[in-house]
Amino acid sequence: MPQLAYSRDELMAEDTYASPHSEAGYRLHGGFDAQGRYVSPRTKLRWPAVKAWQAALTAQGYPLIDASVQLLRRGNYPTIEQQKMLLDAGLGETLWNGLTITGVIEARGRALCDVTAPDFQAIVAEDISETCTGHLNKGLLFAHGLDEGGDPASGVGAHDQMWFAVRDLLFGKDAYPMPVVPESLSRPEAGRRMPGLPIAHEQWILLLMNVLMIEVRAESYFSFCTNLMRSPDTFRDRREAAMHAAELVDRIRTDEAIHVAYLQTFLSEMRRFTLKLEDGRTVPGSSLIDPVWDGMIEWHTVTNAEFGREQTRNDILARIDRQPRAAELRSHYLSFEQKAAAE
Repeated sequence: MPQLAYSRDELMAEDTYASPHSEAGYRLHGGFDAQGRYVSPRTKLRWPAVKAWQAALTAQGYPLIDASVQLLRRGNYPTIEQQKMLLDAGLGETLWNGLTITGVIEARGRALCDVTAPDFQAIVAEDISETCTGHLNKGLLFAHGLDEGGDPASGVGAHDQMWFAVRDLLFGKDAYPMPVVPESLSRPEAGRRMPGLPIAHEQWILLLMNVLMIEVRAESYFSFCTNLMRSPDTFRDRREAAMHAAELVDRIRTDEAIHVAYLQTFLSEMRRFTLKLEDGRTVPGSSLIDPVWDGMIEWHTVTNAEFGREQTRNDILARIDRQPRAAELRSHYLSFEQKAAAE
């Protein structure tokens, strides 16, 4: 029988690295095996655990929810062709800002190290001791937080500094001023969505739904970055650095896969569980989870995606309008959107 119960130490266990991980002056998490392949931090048993919980769930006839890029309904903005045009026009600040903001937002993820989820056994009729849900406070949340924001005590950076390293490889550390960073990428509070549950449990379900959708949306940005950086007509004077930056983005993508997997497993288990309401009734978890999850997908992939696109578009156009050849550059930039609309 596969192992389904793990201790905190097991879920936090590291592989033995043949060489450490450092880039652009940053000391980073993870490391490399004897063949030089990158190995994500704290995944020695975390990956086997998540895969075992997923297998146990599907063996009972309960599918995993879709947490793939197929959920996304809007592409990255600006597009690769638009970003190339901006780089050629000397407007690399737009990309520098995006990489910097991504690193700052990743650092906020370390908050998961400092919080404790409520006891989900209190609202689940079934035993959760051998499920992903039962292990949130046994290392899953803490490991996720370390992956995003690093460990200040040891000085080892994580995705925050990895994105800064990508930026520095492409442009240099202080190429532009620090940009304004959004306060939050999560769906704002709008009253109770699962009023039958204790509010603390509802808030945590919503939080982890939000985090999962942010991770899913990140996949689109990973593809945008690596395709742009590996394109031979970008960063022509820094091709080697750009290729290495793309490799570093792929390492972040490798790390993020475990986050998508455990959050996908958690929500899939919540759908499968029988949930106990505050009034004493019990309901299938899917009856509460599904409509809220559908709404979360719609907000992240349409509502917020369109809002973010409009904000970014306005910022880029304002930047273009300050250039000496503003009319020509604006026309060229917008021509990509006109072409896409005509297709």
